[in-house]
Amino acid sequence: MMVDSGPAAEPSAATNVSPEKDQKGNGDYASGGWKSDDGSLACGYSSFKGKRASMEDYYDLKSAKIDGQTIGLFGIFDGHGGSRAAEYLKEHLFDNLIRHPKFMTDTKLAISETYKKTDSDFLDAESNSSRDDGSTASAAILIGKHLYVANVGDSRAVISKAGNAIALSDDHKPNRSDERKRIEDAGGVVMWAGTWRVGGVLAMSRAFGNRLLKQFVVAEPEIQEQMVDEEMEFLVLASDGLWDVVTNEDAVSLVRVEEEPDAAARKLTETAFSRGSADNITCIVVRFHHDKKDVGSPPAVTEV
Repeated sequence: MMVDSGPAAEPSAATNVSPEKDQKGNGDYASGGWKSDDGSLACGYSSFKGKRASMEDYYDLKSAKIDGQTIGLFGIFDGHGGSRAAEYLKEHLFDNLIRHPKFMTDTKLAISETYKKTDSDFLDAESNSSRDDGSTASAAILIGKHLYVANVGDSRAVISKAGNAIALSDDHKPNRSDERKRIEDAGGVVMWAGTWRVGGVLAMSRAFGNRLLKQFVVAEPEIQEQMVDEEMEFLVLASDGLWDVVTNEDAVSLVRVEEEPDAAARKLTETAFSRGSADNITCIVVRFHHDKKDVGSPPAVTEV
């Protein structure tokens, strides 16, 4: 059932639309899909441990209804140094976001503050741990026809618009000129150690967690907003296990030939693995059906 909240009520937790058992990181291949009852929106997901010894990717798909508006939340969380940070984001990020008092009125501010607060909460929760887990977060938040993509790290979001692949995030790599300047201005260093790394350690410039590098490796998201118009066909969110070996254009081409987004998500993970990806591979495909009811019409959630 949908999560309902009136203007004076605090939103309840959003409803999961993917099985909890698939989120345990036990290395099993997981895939599935969900459709709104009115047919305006469909999504599929696929997650594969691949050649890695352990699974550090997590994903989250949620639906909610707030003040009569249908909300869709889709996230990819790629852990490094362990899976705890990615798992924490899966458990808390979206619930924290829909509870932000300005989520509906100033969504970008709510996203930015929620990302930073969730990062702080994770570091507090792990304060007695000797581990220093970190994670990316590439999230898509759909409020009616407003699509927000908020990115931290090197997972990526790509849309297909009239057949053209358009990236809605820019990977946070230490050698990105603006990121390198930000790190060096904060007193950090970017070094080559097989690839460009912050302090010679971390191969991305923004992340959740990573306490030892927190002064330089921030969880401030870059946010892009798009209107879901007739030309927008679908959205792909994926960890770098996909993007390391599949270009944005290839991803769009692969998805376009599949009618169902769950089949498209599986095709993407299978293609990345067959092309030699050495990482965990996780992706979500969200397809917009414009011949159906308005994207903002409230669908009922079907558990998959």
